[in-house]
Amino acid sequence: MIKWMKMFVILCVWGWVSGVGAQEMYVSGITKITMRTGPGVEHKILAMLESGSRLEVLEYQSDWSLVQTENQKQGWVLTRFLTEDKPLMFQVEKLRKENKALANALEQIDTQNQVLAEKNDALADIEEKYRKLKQASADFMELNEKYQALVQLSKEQAQQISMLKENLNNEAMLWFLSGAGVFIVGLILGLSTRKKKRHSLL
Repeated sequence: MIKWMKMFVILCVWGWVSGVGAQEMYVSGITKITMRTGPGVEHKILAMLESGSRLEVLEYQSDWSLVQTENQKQGWVLTRFLTEDKPLMFQVEKLRKENKALANALEQIDTQNQVLAEKNDALADIEEKYRKLKQASADFMELNEKYQALVQLSKEQAQQISMLKENLNNEAMLWFLSGAGVFIVGLILGLSTRKKKRHSLL
């Protein structure tokens, strides 16, 4: 009833014959309708239009509408067989396309999530390697400090050993000289005593 009222208002506004801009309409939910060469059943049939066919309304005249098909064929059809509502087949197709687009979007999101997870794993691995390297670097610095301290201690001990050797050598020389001096003095005293004895015998 509402559809008939819509069509009646359109006819009242535009009169018997009026030109309008192209309007998209569809063949309503019946099997087939005839498209004729003129606005009346006496005119020749050009084609049979199936339910759901997309048409452009070019002109209204009484109960008839001049339409153009998707393949650019023009003819007259009964206005009551036209509707602005998209047929269910188009709605289903639209929903199917939207569903496919959503599925593709979800697949892309899953792919991006997988890539992101792999990047996060790689980042975690890099962070772990950096932590170990940092710890190794800290250990190396500590070992290096200990090594340098040992090197310094070794140098100091080497210097002390060198000084001790030098002192020992000096002391040995003194003892040697002292011993030699005592020997020479004793020798001189001995010789002197023997000479005195010889003089006394003479």
